[in-house]
Parts: sequence; structure tokens; C-alpha cells
Amino acid sequence: MNIRESLEALEEQYLSPFASFSNRTRGRARLEPLCDIRPEYQRDRDRILHCKSFRRLKHKTQVFLAPEGDHYRTRLTHTLEVSQIARTIAKSLRLNESLTEAIALGHDLGHTPFGHSGEFILNQICEDGFAHYEQSVRVVEVLEKDGKGLNLTWEVRDGILNHRTAGHPSTLEGAIVRLSDKIAYINHDIDDAIRAKMFTEDQLPAVYTDILGHSVRERLNTMIHDIIFNSMDKPEITMSPGMEEAMKGLRSWMFAHVYKNEIPKAEEGKAQQMIASLYEYYLKHVDKLPPEYLQLMEKRGDKKSRVVCDYIAGMSDVYAIDQFEELFVPKRWNVM
Repeated sequence: MNIRESLEALEEQYLSPFASFSNRTRGRARLEPLCDIRPEYQRDRDRILHCKSFRRLKHKTQVFLAPEGDHYRTRLTHTLEVSQIARTIAKSLRLNESLTEAIALGHDLGHTPFGHSGEFILNQICEDGFAHYEQSVRVVEVLEKDGKGLNLTWEVRDGILNHRTAGHPSTLEGAIVRLSDKIAYINHDIDDAIRAKMFTEDQLPAVYTDILGHSVRERLNTMIHDIIFNSMDKPEITMSPGMEEAMKGLRSWMFAHVYKNEIPKAEEGKAQQMIASLYEYYLKHVDKLPPEYLQLMEKRGDKKSRVVCDYIAGMSDVYAIDQFEELFVPKRWNVM
């Protein structure tokens, strides 16, 4: 028996009957030989961790555009926090940690530069619209590896697609990531907003914090415990009604007081105009796209508008600014 088979046998002995077992995956779009060491979901986790799109997340906005300071969250640190929360829950419920982690690490690969403001403008100007959860799937199915994709298992791709609020993951591991995403961003965005002096902990509405907790640490501990105790040995991932209502209430308060606040949104209009300008430029000068994007049109027959959207969505904040300056900002004329 090889190492992978030994690990799969351990899953059969240890995991909950409601878990997603590695040797029962619905498989990959393209058949591949099995690894002699790693079960399938672990291979997917590794592929995501090593891909270029994952590395670019470190220079993509979470909430605060181009923040002054090293301690504000980026899309990468958000992803890591989601992964940590999700793994804690999955391990406690004896579900598949590798599948959970793969979904968590991949859920935001398709996010645009400048956070949801970038997503909003691309959805407005792109011919077929834009949604980051759909783009994340496109990244792993098509865009990575020069158009070959990562060839991930069906369960990982399903979890990535359905991590949004309106999503319905087909696995309990995907359902864990869907909730962990909200738990992570509600709490770390509060932490960042307090750091930005938008409000203090005491100014959060007590109707929610009296239930959830009066610090980031307390709220994380409370919500994670609630999910574990309400989902133990059940075929679903749930929160208690009061806890879920408080979480939704605090999330709504955050939308009103943080996500739509003038401090994080101060540069939003400029960022959106920049993205729109880049989009229009590359539509007119598609030959300026990197070769791997041109191949998407030549070999796959993808629309020009779709490929231009792919290119811009994949940019980091810094790279988008650099491209804009290169294309649209006059350079000083200097005679030596």
C-alpha cells in the first residue's frame, strides 16, 4: 500500500460519515495518474498555493485602497484568515481539512485590483458582466498554466463558485468556507477600521456585540464555537438562529459604516476610472496583451472583451497603476 492509500484508509477510519472522502471525489475534467503520496484534495491545495494568481493576492486591496501602513489586510491575508478559521471548524467536525483548505485558498483568486470597487466597475463595463466568484473558477479552469488551468477536482471548484452569500455548496467543507469567509471579513475589517480611526470598539452596536463579543478575539471564538456545536454530527453546517441574526446585523452595519464610508472609498472613483481606461485601451489595442491572453482568443475562441477582462482582473493594484501611468501619464522630457 502506498502513502496516499494509507492516508485514504485513515480518512475512512477517522472522518465523519458526512465528510468528503478523497478517494470518492467526482474527479477532474482531465484524467491524471494518482499521486503516490498525496490524496486528491491535498494535491489541489498545493496547486493553488503554488499558482501565480495566489501570489498576486498580496498586492490586491481588501477594503482600504493603497493603505499607509503594513498592518492593513490585503486579499492574501484575508484568504489566509479564512483558511485558518475554516480548518479549525473542519477539524473539529472531523470533515476533510485538505478540501476545506483548498476551497478557502482558492475562493478569491479571481478578485480584481482595488477590491469590490474594481469588481463593480468591471461588471458595469464588461460585455458579459463580471463576478469574482465566477472569475475564480475561470482562473483555476482556464487562466492558470498558460491556458491549461490547474485541473482541480469538482468539489474544490464547486466550493470556490459557491462561497458567495447566495451560494449553495455541494459539500459541508464548502459550506464551512462560505461561513468562514463572512466571519473573517467582518472581524478583520472591524479591526482595520478601528486602526484607521473610523470608530472605536465601544461604538459598535451593543445589540450585536452583546451576543457576538466585545473584541475581535471574542467574536471569532464565539462564532466558531457556535458553528461547531450546532453542526456536530449533522449533515449541514449551521449557526444558532440568534448568532446568525447578530452576525447578519453586524455585517449590515459594516456595509453602512465601513464599506460605504468615505475613508476607504476616498480613492474609489479614481481607481474605477483607471480600470475603465485600461479596459477601453486594451479593447482597441488587443495586440498589446501578453501572448498567453492572445492564445485564449486564437486557440479557445474566447471573446476579445472576455480576455481583456481576464487580463485586467488579474492585475495587482500596483501593476494596474503602473500600466495606467505607462499608457496615459506623460513622461517628463529631459535633455542631457
